[in-house]
Amino acid sequence: MSKYKILYVSSEIDPFLKTTYVSDYVRKLPQAMQEKGMEIRILVPRFGLINERKNRLHEVVRLSGINISVGDEEKPLIIKVASIPNAKLQVYFIDNDDYFHRKSVFTDKDNKFYEDNDERAIFFCKGVIETIKKLGWSPDIVHCNDWMTSLIPMYLKTTYKNDPVFKDAKTVFTYFDNNFAHKFDQSLLSKAKMFDIDDNALKPLQTADYSGFIKIGAAYADTVIRINNSTSDGHLEDVLPATTNPKFSSMEDDDSDDFSERHYHIYNELVNC
Repeated sequence: MSKYKILYVSSEIDPFLKTTYVSDYVRKLPQAMQEKGMEIRILVPRFGLINERKNRLHEVVRLSGINISVGDEEKPLIIKVASIPNAKLQVYFIDNDDYFHRKSVFTDKDNKFYEDNDERAIFFCKGVIETIKKLGWSPDIVHCNDWMTSLIPMYLKTTYKNDPVFKDAKTVFTYFDNNFAHKFDQSLLSKAKMFDIDDNALKPLQTADYSGFIKIGAAYADTVIRINNSTSDGHLEDVLPATTNPKFSSMEDDDSDDFSERHYHIYNELVNC
């Protein structure tokens, strides 16, 4: 069995934060791959709901201190780390005072979607890439999960395509039924853009809504996985209709060995294609 370096990127992971099914998926899959001998890294945002003392988060000073550009602004990146109890898995947390020190995830106390959630996603995606660069750890697979991670495949296929850390990496994008109704204004496109990304590259994101994030992740990833689970509300077909493109897969979630085997098969095919 081949052994790969796999980077998992997600908006949440159990037990640190659990608001949707994504947290369960990203908790069990890395451990299943680690048990197969894979080398794993996991990166998530440090949302304010995550209790640092209880979860024993501590700052990784050598990785912190980078400034991440979001549009015309630059924001300092702070990296923290903690271990998953009863598992040999470390989780790195992307943090910033302006974006993540709130006692909620994507909505305020009145359940209103934060207007800067687009900026938070951009900062997170860029922060993940720069953190891995600073680690000097070259992944074979970058597995992105849910809309907040969807810009990473585009950045890796454009700005970072010749970077020695990522030049051989293959990307997987998994999306779930976590639809939101908010529509961002068109400044999203200029904020997401980097110096060597042209307007055409951002076309899938032009709707500036949930479907736009999913479509840009799907457009640039080497493989796209749709997860169907018991909490799905049936919006998935509206966001990204079923396709016969071989890079797309659809899976019913379960805890069987077949679930992890199917993912391993996808990774293996990508690395060896």
